[in-house]
Amino acid sequence: MSSNELVSFEPATGAEIWRGTAGNVEAVIHRAAGAKAEWARTPLGNRIELLRRFANTVRKHAEPFAELIARETGKPLWEARTEVEAVIAKVEISVTAYAERTGQKKLNSALQGTAALRHKPHGVMVVLGPYNFPAHLPNGHIVPALIAGNVIIFKPSEKTPAVGEFLTRCFHEAGISESVIQCIHGGPEEGKALVEHDAIDGVLFTGSARAGIAINRKLATNPGKIVALEMGGNNPIVAIDTPKLEDAAVTIIQSAFTTAGQRCTAARRLIIVDSMFDKLVAEVKRLTERLIVDEPFAEPQPFMGCVIDNQTADLLSESFVALMNRGGRPVMHMKRKDESLPFLSPAILDATDIAERPDIELFGPLLQVIRVADFDAAIAEANNTRYGLAASLIGGGPKDFEHFWTEIRAGVVNWNRPTNGASSAAPFGGVGLSGNHRPAAFYAADYCAYPVASTEMEQPRANIGVGLKDA
Repeated sequence: MSSNELVSFEPATGAEIWRGTAGNVEAVIHRAAGAKAEWARTPLGNRIELLRRFANTVRKHAEPFAELIARETGKPLWEARTEVEAVIAKVEISVTAYAERTGQKKLNSALQGTAALRHKPHGVMVVLGPYNFPAHLPNGHIVPALIAGNVIIFKPSEKTPAVGEFLTRCFHEAGISESVIQCIHGGPEEGKALVEHDAIDGVLFTGSARAGIAINRKLATNPGKIVALEMGGNNPIVAIDTPKLEDAAVTIIQSAFTTAGQRCTAARRLIIVDSMFDKLVAEVKRLTERLIVDEPFAEPQPFMGCVIDNQTADLLSESFVALMNRGGRPVMHMKRKDESLPFLSPAILDATDIAERPDIELFGPLLQVIRVADFDAAIAEANNTRYGLAASLIGGGPKDFEHFWTEIRAGVVNWNRPTNGASSAAPFGGVGLSGNHRPAAFYAADYCAYPVASTEMEQPRANIGVGLKDA
């Protein structure tokens, strides 16, 4: 295999699914720059119509699209189908968001003319996609950016190039020019070259905090380039007194182990008040032991599949052992039935006695449990992180949730609901190492266009009222 050749394998089987080469960064940027003016001049109604055709194209190819997502990510087919549904739904959500967040306004004054507010696209936007939701998450940037009049260079994760290519073809099949949205394959070098290029007007990124911080540093001296960073989280789910023990346990399991824990909003830390600790941990363990872990097309359908690759599985296994060596007590061991494939059983570890718990995002099915004395201690422990993406409270009453909502540092704060599964019809983003205050989802429209204020008169009319010598 040559140095610029890329290969994607099905994580659940090890079979090759896609082969290609790294793209030419200069060529795609040149092509995008040549297309941006015409696309920006295309009437908004026409752009929206083309995006609606895209939604119908995805709908037409929904089943093969879902099957490809399942194969390339290792997630269950049922979950891949929900990802395709999210891709389709994003169009109408983005149309509404554009109208609400970036609409036009005019204020008329007989003597002062018209004051107007309109929005302009930035130009050439780079979208850097992740592997965990290789269609839905980049699509969440691409659709609102296209509606706003930007052209797109989309670099999918090198771990999921086939899905990225399929998504891009759906835009082209819908009638959107191959110059308006291009897919370029590659690894970190291609991503770095795109981010740094002078002809790029914006970078829309979803991925790890490490990569996001590197992008932020690189562009710190270039304030004219819009940057939206959606990074990860060391997300807490706090449990206080509740009679609904099984429901609480199900909510915790959904938060921690859906998508094999490969969600930026997945619960990494379960913080439980002392009065609930023993019985809730026992119930979470009981239900977790029943979860089916299997390949995407298995029957019955599994709750979760594998993680993305063997390297990730190795790192997670090593992290579990490292936490044990630092004082963690296993509640459920992380097991790997086949060393050649990245299937991991969901793991639970009591981290209460770890003196300095590492504040990192362990991106997989590993839940740390922490016992605390009371609700205030739980909130303090929940906030004991540099991240701030998602947090949930299980149990308590309205006053407890009000207290939790007020004190917790996170961009998504839920009550008796999982930490994950955020709605695309609401803003989505975090604080701290989780983002740079440019929330996505419904608020993606905000970073896809910039406001332009105007004062306008059809004929010049002006006078100098003071400070003139007599004629």
